[in-house]
Amino acid sequence: MRDHGSRIDELAYDRRRLRQYLVGEARGEGAEGRPLLRLLAGGGGAPAAGAGAAAPATAAGPGIVKALPPELFTVRGTNAESKAASWQGTGIHTPVDRFFVRNHTSTPVLDPDSWRLKVWGSGLRHGRESEFGLDDLRRLPAVTTEALVECAGNGRSHFTTQQGEAVSGTAWGLGAIGSGRWRGVRLADVLRKAGISRNAVDVQPRGLDAEYLTADGANLGRVRRPLPVAKALHDVLLAYELNGEPLPPDHGYPVRVLVPSWVGIASVKWVGDIEVSDIALYSPWNTDFYRLYGAAHPPQGSAPLSRQTVKSAFELAEGAAFTVGRTHTLTGRSWSGAGGIASVEVSTDGGSSWRRARIQDPARRDNWVRWSVRWRPESTGVTQVLARATDTRGNTQPDRTVHNTQGYLFNAVVRHPVRVVG
Repeated sequence: MRDHGSRIDELAYDRRRLRQYLVGEARGEGAEGRPLLRLLAGGGGAPAAGAGAAAPATAAGPGIVKALPPELFTVRGTNAESKAASWQGTGIHTPVDRFFVRNHTSTPVLDPDSWRLKVWGSGLRHGRESEFGLDDLRRLPAVTTEALVECAGNGRSHFTTQQGEAVSGTAWGLGAIGSGRWRGVRLADVLRKAGISRNAVDVQPRGLDAEYLTADGANLGRVRRPLPVAKALHDVLLAYELNGEPLPPDHGYPVRVLVPSWVGIASVKWVGDIEVSDIALYSPWNTDFYRLYGAAHPPQGSAPLSRQTVKSAFELAEGAAFTVGRTHTLTGRSWSGAGGIASVEVSTDGGSSWRRARIQDPARRDNWVRWSVRWRPESTGVTQVLARATDTRGNTQPDRTVHNTQGYLFNAVVRHPVRVVG
């Protein structure tokens, strides 16, 4: 088998795949049923279920199994956003009871004894097919990875609230993210056991949740999204535990894919089969969705999204109140898909001045760091606190994010409103 290496030229790879797709040299189950010319002309496909204008928060999440107390979550359609204030004091890993939920349909409750993972496709030697049960996976060498899972639309609402720009999709704040200690087996080990060939190009996991229907009635099938074989063989995990316990149903039980540092859609939950192909694969989740469309982007859209961007969030409720003349400790978290966090700056006067925050953790690849700064407000009124991170690759959060129509990868400094009271 050729050495795919650990460094991936992702942009060149996806440009090549896009050319293959446009000239008909790639397959895309479900993608053919979508009006591709309309897609390339402007604008992406229909928004995901629960998308469009922001859905009002409700007391319970449709199709979500775990409890969603309002002090921990904001329910957004079929999804539940973690409230950043609830992260305070919880350590690096997000407790399962406050880990965000991103569902396209509903959480399936699956029987682990009858669950099977099928690995199939033209990218396997002799086109053979393999099947693995949960016990089969547990007999393979187990590995533990600490990594974030973050929705590509995390921060989407700030395109509108801060930049005055319309976008489609669930109106996430900054809580569509969670950090976990994941245990499972390397996808590479499973693929090699299944007989991946040197001609393999793409690896496409598919979930066992219900088929996804768009707002205009198109059936896109089950959630699936291809990975370049180099990434699949590098650091991708088939996870069966989260934070030392079996995966909860809402987070992929019995087995999910974990793709460190990439947008959350790549980490397919409830995985049931994996296609290994010797040609490029496409699905609606990297044609209609999870590309950048808009005036600043190519007419056909950007390459399919892969790595996440740099962000920061305060562990504060919006409009939190502080007493004038007293010293307070502001806490928060910063992260980046490109590397660890090197520094964090905080402003308590709406961005007029900045000072370094104290970072509590070492720079972590694929994970966030916690930070704090002391603040003694000297006058009452409404102000904004801001946090700005720089990662180990030199990426710093900008003042504005370049607009895209589906509101992905918002990475600008977020203005967090607070009150100072007497």
